[in-house]
Amino acid sequence: MKKFKYRLGEGKYYFNIVSGMQTILVSRREKTAAIGAFQKYLSVGKTCEWLGKWNGKDFIDTSLPVSAAKS
Repeated sequence: MKKFKYRLGEGKYYFNIVSGMQTILVSRREKTAAIGAFQKYLSVGKTCEWLGKWNGKDFIDTSLPVSAAKS
């Protein structure tokens, strides 16, 4: 896993958006909001990577629901 140069908030859901040479990290407090945002970015053609929920040490809940992955 890649080391981050900044502190991640515990209990938040994260995903990456790959845009050219940049990778943008997006966070949401609730899983439903995170999945909704993730699906929106996928629907406009962005390349996204689901990371999951940060517990302070590792990403947990890294599996994306099947309905969100199909978009």
